[in-house]
Amino acid sequence: MKTVRYIRWKDGDMWLGYLEDYPDYMTQGETLKELQENLKDLLQDLTGGHIPGVRKVAELQIA
Repeated sequence: MKTVRYIRWKDGDMWLGYLEDYPDYMTQGETLKELQENLKDLLQDLTGGHIPGVRKVAELQIA
């Protein structure tokens, strides 16, 4: 089973969040479970080529 990290917080009545590797793409849900389902859908869209020009966080090693 694959896991991905995400950032989440509650704002009023809504849960907001984004995938750690894709901080420019946020989603929301009325419940934490709904937020997690929306994040899964978002990941499929981002990795499936459904969104053009996707920006992703990467690491660079410096000597």
